[in-house]
Amino acid sequence: MSQLRNNAELGDELGISQIVTSLREVRLTALEHRNRLNRPPKLPARKALAGVVEGLGAALFPNRLGLPDLREEGIDYFVGHTLDVALRELVAQVRLELSFIAELDQVEDLKVRATALVREFASQLPAIRHLLDSDIRAAYEGDPAARSVDEVLVCYPGINAITHYRIAHVLHQLGVPLIARMITEIAHSATGIDIHPGAQIGEGFFIDHGTGVVIGETSIIGRHVRLYQAVTLGAKRFPVDADGTLVKGNARHPIVEDDVVIYAGATILGRITIGRGSVIGGNVWLTYSVPPNSNITQAQMGEGAPAGPRNGTVTHQ
Repeated sequence: MSQLRNNAELGDELGISQIVTSLREVRLTALEHRNRLNRPPKLPARKALAGVVEGLGAALFPNRLGLPDLREEGIDYFVGHTLDVALRELVAQVRLELSFIAELDQVEDLKVRATALVREFASQLPAIRHLLDSDIRAAYEGDPAARSVDEVLVCYPGINAITHYRIAHVLHQLGVPLIARMITEIAHSATGIDIHPGAQIGEGFFIDHGTGVVIGETSIIGRHVRLYQAVTLGAKRFPVDADGTLVKGNARHPIVEDDVVIYAGATILGRITIGRGSVIGGNVWLTYSVPPNSNITQAQMGEGAPAGPRNGTVTHQ
């Protein structure tokens, strides 16, 4: 009792009661502005989704991301149990998102919808594993420092980010964009690699080092593409409508065709196309399309250098 009394006295001394009242007023005003005063939003939980992705990773790669003492005869049981736990939690989180985006007067069994959506997602897990295998092989074959594919899987931040993206992309396509975005942002926080779940990325994708990589929502990336750290596939401008409201959903990010390499620090902006087999040099700023097999480098000016564009521009060779 004395501890409770001391806490109450301290709260009064710090003015906590008044702060609680003020926060309640601000909260209710915000809910009223969003027409949710009588139904405060219950959003999916980031911590729960992190656990879902960890479980899915263990089910996809049980020998490397599962239990350390897992034996061959127990793998299928482990995978089944792990999937059951992860997918049941995913159903609960999907139900929260569906409820959040539903109209106030909508009457529908959200659990049935959530279960059907997660069932469809689960059916695509073998395809996700196939894509991730191609990504891991690309990283192993593209990095001379990689000693094994197992090292790539458990150590490389690029693979961590791509794993989150591959899972999130399927969920994004199935109609739960908030959960999808939360999953990729979990990887973004851990790795510094920002991949929007709406981006389309082909097999054999390799991000080397990775910190600072940004891939925008409407980016399209072909097969066997390699990016290095601090590469940006971004939008050149953000159009607005007649009322000055930002136009959303339009195609505004680059298309990168198959077998392209983009080196560190390159910034590629707008709905332009990088032709198949091209190489984009480090620190290039590119806002126009280039044909297949182009070699785009930052111009160098100095003693003995051939005449050419001024420093800071790019050349097409």
